[in-house]
Amino acid sequence: KMNDSTRNAAYTVDCEDYVHVVKFNPFDGGDACSLIAYGGNNYVVVGACRFQEEDAEVEGMQYKTLRTFQHGIRVDAIAWSPETRLDALPPQIRFCTAASDRKLRLFTSDLQDKNECKTFDGHSDYINDLVFSPKEGQEVASVSDDHTCRIWDLEGNEKAHFGLRSPGMSVCWHPEEAFKLMVAEKNGTIRFYDIITHQIILSLKCEQMPLMSADWCLKNAFKIGAVAGRDWLIWDVTCSSYPQEKRPVHVDRARLFSWSQVNENLFATTGYPGKTTTQLLIHHLGHPQPILTGTAAVGSGLTWHRTLPLCAVGGDHKIFFWVTEM
Repeated sequence: KMNDSTRNAAYTVDCEDYVHVVKFNPFDGGDACSLIAYGGNNYVVVGACRFQEEDAEVEGMQYKTLRTFQHGIRVDAIAWSPETRLDALPPQIRFCTAASDRKLRLFTSDLQDKNECKTFDGHSDYINDLVFSPKEGQEVASVSDDHTCRIWDLEGNEKAHFGLRSPGMSVCWHPEEAFKLMVAEKNGTIRFYDIITHQIILSLKCEQMPLMSADWCLKNAFKIGAVAGRDWLIWDVTCSSYPQEKRPVHVDRARLFSWSQVNENLFATTGYPGKTTTQLLIHHLGHPQPILTGTAAVGSGLTWHRTLPLCAVGGDHKIFFWVTEM
């Protein structure tokens, strides 16, 4: 018997292709709508969303594709630049992708005639995650199966290079901690690097493997979350280098961890894409059980809206959106 918290997506958007990755713009783009980017087998689509939760004029959800960018290869990860502005003249869209050819691609567009794509070369294996510096957006950090974290300028020059002890799975940059970079490794270690001195400031341990995904809480910079094995784990870095809380939640293995952007106690995890469905769980730290369980046909990617307790997962020719309570 399904419990009440198991539910279908609140909204869906139909896509022309399998959606491998989906990402809301986490920065204020200066416009009433939210930007979302998703990656298929050889292109990236940038669209604009409005939800009834934020605008009473909207019935359910409004979605409009702004532009489709040819990519030529499957998109594995997407990061938004804080320089993206829809209220500028001309508007600027800027994001970076990682693909299975071990390259990063930086896209810049005015949504009209100007569309640039720069390629960053250097990683020697699969790139698992990437992020822009959150203030000025003049650098991109990436982590790879090649046991490195690299920092690039927007011309594709490598500015820094950290050797890791295992594949780098997640990389995060916090707007309130602009000189620190968080790097999570598959072996279960999460380290914070000082990007000026390149020293390790702090290490966290989860004592289990494989760590697949970690995230730095926007609303409380002392909180770190991750999934490793079947468990989610939460650290408060002021207390200990070991997790304060952990819980096995996924039957098989957990794949992604992402904090809500609006509430420091709200986060989501996804299970490994199974043969038919992927489980999305939304958790609240005050509740023993997940507060929402959703399933998506072979889902991939996980992203939270900037101002609403709403998250999205990609899937087979669709994006699924779930809304929860604060």
